[in-house]
Order: sequence, then C-alpha cells, then structure tokens
Amino acid sequence: MNKDIFTYILVFVVLFLIGFYTHHFILENLSINLSFSLEKIYLFHAFFSGIICVNLRVVATVDKLFPQLGFIYLGTLLIKLVLFSIFFYNPIFIRESFKLAEKGALFIPLFIFLLTEAVFVLKILKLKE
Repeated sequence: MNKDIFTYILVFVVLFLIGFYTHHFILENLSINLSFSLEKIYLFHAFFSGIICVNLRVVATVDKLFPQLGFIYLGTLLIKLVLFSIFFYNPIFIRESFKLAEKGALFIPLFIFLLTEAVFVLKILKLKE
C-alpha cells in the first residue's frame, strides 16, 4: 500500500510539473495572457486528485467499505467540483465571456488530472478481483 501511495503522489507531482510548465511555455510563446492563475489551477487539480487517490487506496483496505468505493469516488468528485467553484469563483465565474484559449486553459488540466485519477481508481477497484 505504501508503494501505491508513493506512486500516486509522484505521478501527480510529475504531471503538475510537466503539464504546467509546458502549458505556460506554449501560452507565453503565443503571447496569450490569462485572467486567472494557471499555476493555481494546476496545483488545485494535482493536490485534490492526489488526495482522492490516496484516500481511496486507504479506504480500499476496509472490507466493509470496499463495495461502496465507486460511490465514494463519485462523492469526492462532487466535493472537488464544489471546492473548485468556491476557490475560483472570482476569477472564473464573475467574467461574462472567455476567450477560447482561456476555456482551454481551464479544461486541459481538468482532463489531464481526471483521466489519470480515473486510471488509478480503476486499479484500486480491481484490487479485490
């Protein structure tokens, strides 16, 4: 279990570093300025995706909770969405319109971390098979 937790943390840290600096480099080369902090968006997703995977791995060791792990994951996704809305309400939801680059800058980190998180959750769910 410790090896799995270390792997989750390492993967999300590496994803943050590679994803953020590549994304920032591309936006800088295209001279695109965002109205929000791209670094904070990446940090939020990396941190909460790591927390979700670590917690699900720990909960998977409890036999009574293992059958409900999928529902627990869905609940954590809802909490992640609510917290994202709370933390980034001012820079994102106050604006009336976004440029295409700003929309992409919001969704690219979401998809990167959500897909990685889903792969880890699938592996956790297959532990008992």
